[in-house]
Amino acid sequence: MARLTTIADETRIALANLADRAASVRGGTVRLGVTGLSRAGKTVFITALVHNLIHGGRLPLFRAYSSGRVIGAELQPQPDDAVPRFAYEDHVKALVDDRIWPESTRRISELRITIAYESATFIGRRLGRGRLHVDIVDYPGEWLLDLPLLAKDFATWSAEATARAAASGAPAAKAWLARIGAVSADAPEDETLARELAALFTEHLRESRDDRQALSTLPPGRFLMPGDLEGSPALTFSPLTGGVGAGSPEGSLFRMMARRYEAYKAAVVRPFFREHFTRLDRQIVLVDALQALNAGPAALADLENALTEILACFRPGRGNWLSRFLSRRIDRILLAATKADHLHHGDHDRLEAILKRLLARAVERASISGAGVDVLALASVRATKEGTVLEGHEKLPSIIGTPIDGETINGDIFDGATEIALFPGDLPDDPEAVFGVLDEPRSVQKGLAAPLRFVRFRPPPLERTAEGYTLSLPHIRLDRALDYLIGDRLA
Repeated sequence: MARLTTIADETRIALANLADRAASVRGGTVRLGVTGLSRAGKTVFITALVHNLIHGGRLPLFRAYSSGRVIGAELQPQPDDAVPRFAYEDHVKALVDDRIWPESTRRISELRITIAYESATFIGRRLGRGRLHVDIVDYPGEWLLDLPLLAKDFATWSAEATARAAASGAPAAKAWLARIGAVSADAPEDETLARELAALFTEHLRESRDDRQALSTLPPGRFLMPGDLEGSPALTFSPLTGGVGAGSPEGSLFRMMARRYEAYKAAVVRPFFREHFTRLDRQIVLVDALQALNAGPAALADLENALTEILACFRPGRGNWLSRFLSRRIDRILLAATKADHLHHGDHDRLEAILKRLLARAVERASISGAGVDVLALASVRATKEGTVLEGHEKLPSIIGTPIDGETINGDIFDGATEIALFPGDLPDDPEAVFGVLDEPRSVQKGLAAPLRFVRFRPPPLERTAEGYTLSLPHIRLDRALDYLIGDRLA
């Protein structure tokens, strides 16, 4: 794979990491990247993590916490003055008071939580209490999808984008492909045509990101959230077709589009990679595998390709003492299948097996480089309980919760207030079964005992103690995620 950074980039990265090390001399610091594709639950994960640490959540698998060595945790001013603060208080209000899911991540943000703890070692305890600063860096999944572009030229990206669009067969994809098929890459550059093609391409991206399609590998991410770059040449380009290549003359449409593609990488992708991504110590990648399962094998294959390319862009490994001081290497990566509360606990191991199958190639790349990798199914906020439903004479394991207003099952539309018991179906014992024939209906996919039914549930009402105290947000395996990501730093 081509290099993602230049020598100048590496110099800037080293200087930034030296500054980070100097700022953290008085206390340990770990920079935790929270990433994932759109709607995977990044905002909910961060909010639940902080809420449970601050309010004393039930975290039995977070060993430093359950053993009593964690004394407390509190929010601190973040160290990066130029990065927006993660709106923790607003997100807690949405989850706890309003019982709605907070808005998705639309820009990079950061939050520092400081954990006071007692060391697990005799010498460490004699030195006094420790303090670990956890700098949580949250950024949109759409930005994550752009990182593989750093290793691709315009012609390569064009070929991949047009092939994907042709395979999808969606209306917006057909309209865009028909239009670019009618123009010549060697035609004179034309601003009006460039804007038209960019608009059609953007509509194709938008259509491909909806729940029905559930496609994942469709950069550039900023086309759907342009911010202050809206209307700029760096966002006014489109892939081309018809054997485009470096032989097109100067002043041609191909040269115009290629120049703007490179400008997008230089102005948007590379600064993000250099200033934020390369400063991470630990990484969690949240994956909404259930959405892809709902959409079928084609979406699963697409998700597999997306995550393989994404993890190839990480900087994993341990290195020597000098390289660790001058640069950061992600030495632990957690791959988490979210929304485990949408399944009965008996299917959680199967969900993890499907995720492992999805990420086999990507995990192998990261592991070879020296990074530890783990996979688990979790629910950052548990929105359901478990029970049973009766179908005929058979009792089936069910989940119980309140579907979001407007959700439908078998033609029934829910009002956001009615609690239901639902048998969502069983995942197969063999994960290969869900990667079946692409045109096979989901209801008869090989290995599935029944059609899978996944709906979105409202956040749960929080329980209160006899004294009237509100308990922390319930979860599934958030404690195990914490133990893997930061537990060793609290030794």
